[in-house]
Amino acid sequence: MSYRYLLFHKPYDVLCQFTDDGSNGVRRTLKDYIPVAGVYPVGRLDRDSEGLVLLTNHGSLQHRLSDPKFRHPRTYWVQVERLPDDAALKQLRQGVLIQGIKTRPAIVTLLTEEPTLPPRDPPVRFRKTVPTAWLELTLTEGRNRQVRRMTAAVNFPTLRLVRVAIAHLQLDGLAPGQWRDLTSAELRPLEALCQ
Repeated sequence: MSYRYLLFHKPYDVLCQFTDDGSNGVRRTLKDYIPVAGVYPVGRLDRDSEGLVLLTNHGSLQHRLSDPKFRHPRTYWVQVERLPDDAALKQLRQGVLIQGIKTRPAIVTLLTEEPTLPPRDPPVRFRKTVPTAWLELTLTEGRNRQVRRMTAAVNFPTLRLVRVAIAHLQLDGLAPGQWRDLTSAELRPLEALCQ
């Protein structure tokens, strides 16, 4: 069997699956962008999140990257409401309680400038009286809506969420809705995981 490995920049309001079981085909899915049969996303991004998705038909690699015990890092740029203080950043770094279970420690950086990203459609709501800030969060687990729940737990709700990296794979160079095959240099570290 020949394996395929694709990187995709998932736009906002796209389901991270190939079928839409819930709304009679009205919502956009991966099928609207990726004409490659037999590949599946490694992990998920929520419909209201954007960014990097890895797709493959290589089952053991999919397992290695998805299983939390292997602790593969995923990096997100997160726009939050208001400016997080040191106490909130420290909580995020140490782990917060979500549904009674503490998250693993995260690498968290308050970005000094807004990252360069394509505009979101529709745009994030703007409120003149409420400032926003951008964080870079790197997690080694992927619980359901984890980033949003973490920022909410420290009282800085997420407004926009963009995954920019999965392990060594980067979002750079892909516009929303674009996909490409991995390069051989990107593929080598992934193949090593499955040996």
